[in-house]
Amino acid sequence: MSEEIGLVVHPSGAAEIVINRPERHNAMTITMYESLLALIDQCERDREVRCILLRGAGGKSFVSGTDIGYFKDFREGRQGVAYEALIESVIGAVERIPVPTIAVIDGWAVGGGLALATACDFRVCSDTSRFGAPIAKTLSNTLSSRNIARLQAAFGVPRVKKMLMLADYLTAREALDCGYVYEVSAQDALETAARTLAERLMALSAVTQKAVKESLRRIVVEQRLDDDDLIEEVYGSVAFREAVAAFTSSSTKKGR
Repeated sequence: MSEEIGLVVHPSGAAEIVINRPERHNAMTITMYESLLALIDQCERDREVRCILLRGAGGKSFVSGTDIGYFKDFREGRQGVAYEALIESVIGAVERIPVPTIAVIDGWAVGGGLALATACDFRVCSDTSRFGAPIAKTLSNTLSSRNIARLQAAFGVPRVKKMLMLADYLTAREALDCGYVYEVSAQDALETAARTLAERLMALSAVTQKAVKESLRRIVVEQRLDDDDLIEEVYGSVAFREAVAAFTSSSTKKGR
């Protein structure tokens, strides 16, 4: 387990995964990606965890993507294919987390960091945050089609072209205006905004949230509409039966 990624589980049921490498703008190493996967698995096995917040330490960056040093020995295109498969395993794991996820962004969310933030269900950010993937200016690489599909669903094609082809950044206000960010706050109010959103999510139906998350993932990333398994799980759940009973009981009492 990398010491540069930590996990805190609060009594409320919210878990925080913290990327803690501020001296490198929270750039991710392969060991850090592996640790992130392990912490996600740990959270998924903990039935007390009902929401996960992903954040970067230091107040300047959320995550700045993969440490560029990783690419110095690349000589063949197939190495890029293997790398993108690795990144997809991480982004896919974040996307498949059954409980609601929140990216808490304070500063730059770029490259792989933008992909990680997009894989979360909601994003709250400070007013100093910026979003982009300036790969046309930096590494001359590309993102996988799956990650571009995620960005397209979140931002729309014109903004994705602006970020990827022009190497431009979106401000916090622009990200809010297009619906990518749920809330923008001052840096000193970001923690409160994140916790308030987490509490609101944890007060609602986890069964519904899990099904909606998976339906959207299938639609956006895999262009699938099959959902019998999801519908069966929801309508066969104890939560559904209890909610129907409570609602009908409440309606009966009001009618008296």
